[in-house]
Amino acid sequence: MKFLILLSLLYISCNAFPKLHNINEFNGTNWVVLTAGSNSWSNYRHQADVYHAYQVVRSHGIPDENIIVFHYDDIAHNKVNPTPGIVINRPEGSDVYKGVPKDYTGEEVTPENFLKVLSGDKELAALGKKVVNSGPNDHIFVFFDDHGAPDLVAFPHKYLYGEALANTLKSMHENKRYSKLVFYIEACESGSMFNKLLPKDINIYATTASSPTEPSYTKYWSEKYGTALGDEYSVGWIQNSEEHDLSKYTLQEQYEYTKAWTKMSHVQQYGDLSIAQLPVGQFLGHKKSSKLSQSSIGMSWDQSNNNDAHVMAALKSNTEEFERIVNGRQFFDQHLTEYLNIINYLRNTDSYDLLNTRLELNNRVCYHKFVDTLNDNCLNIAHNSYVLSKLYTFVNICEEFDERSSSEALNHLVQYCQQNQLNAYPTNIV
Repeated sequence: MKFLILLSLLYISCNAFPKLHNINEFNGTNWVVLTAGSNSWSNYRHQADVYHAYQVVRSHGIPDENIIVFHYDDIAHNKVNPTPGIVINRPEGSDVYKGVPKDYTGEEVTPENFLKVLSGDKELAALGKKVVNSGPNDHIFVFFDDHGAPDLVAFPHKYLYGEALANTLKSMHENKRYSKLVFYIEACESGSMFNKLLPKDINIYATTASSPTEPSYTKYWSEKYGTALGDEYSVGWIQNSEEHDLSKYTLQEQYEYTKAWTKMSHVQQYGDLSIAQLPVGQFLGHKKSSKLSQSSIGMSWDQSNNNDAHVMAALKSNTEEFERIVNGRQFFDQHLTEYLNIINYLRNTDSYDLLNTRLELNNRVCYHKFVDTLNDNCLNIAHNSYVLSKLYTFVNICEEFDERSSSEALNHLVQYCQQNQLNAYPTNIV
């Protein structure tokens, strides 16, 4: 009898504390998807972040056949690159471009291909393209890096809504495509991609560079390169991954570090937060790696809002380009204000409120109609990061207007764009 009592007490004591996770508990396969959604030299940092992330997961033992990289691939050999064929992610840093797979490059970098890769699309696989061929015991890590706006992230020519991403993730869970999935997003307003969209019961843990209503920021401005070399949140978690034994260091510890490191925006976490107690190595690989040689001698570390990186680059290097950007932004601001003034009669408050309020997005159907209408009738929003920063005005319209009024406002948007020929503006409004 005493033996049974002691056995019971031993059982209770052993289960009174949370179980510590060990890297050996994971016996599945690792899959990694790294995506830079932008192109052009002024967006250098997005591809540099992704290249650096590739070097990290590769050095931690994840093989190339299990790593899928999306990148436009237009910066390493860009004519303005002062170090041809080399890409760095911080001042005087090591080359992070060498060896990066060219799985999806150029015009292949699309939201459609991105979702198909995550889903293990058989048609893409039949064409010889790499997809996530995962099963119920596997872990998937996804990193996305680009511009964003409420409920969307941009690709070179298109954009991806949070709802479409959430539906793909839910489908992957239903089809037992993974055991656990971790998703990191670097983009302005990136929290909106998961806020109220990512369920807590589908074994997915996510962190984002910013809240649903704020921008994210660049890191490591370089006079030599004439652009920012990285993004604050991305540089934080990537460098952090180089500095620890990932078989013992948890996702929660990495989140806390990155949150403290990221001074200019508020890093968020979503989904199943219990996954954050697992070691980072279960998703990025646990093999001990040598940190890439990184020094920061001789370069400034200026930061800017991600949507203003073009302006910063032009201001420092090209007066004519700076004036073009400023004129383009003034052009769009003027037309946006005129449009809002036109629809004033549909509500009791004025356009000033619509421009200076950030309401929480709930009416996604309405908002998507406005975004798609602006993109199809006025200008390509994926080409204009400044325009992305103004899409919150449509959130405000959809949250404040009733269905009839918002429908009228949408019709006015079509008419206004056609009458003023916004698509005819000679250059992108960056």
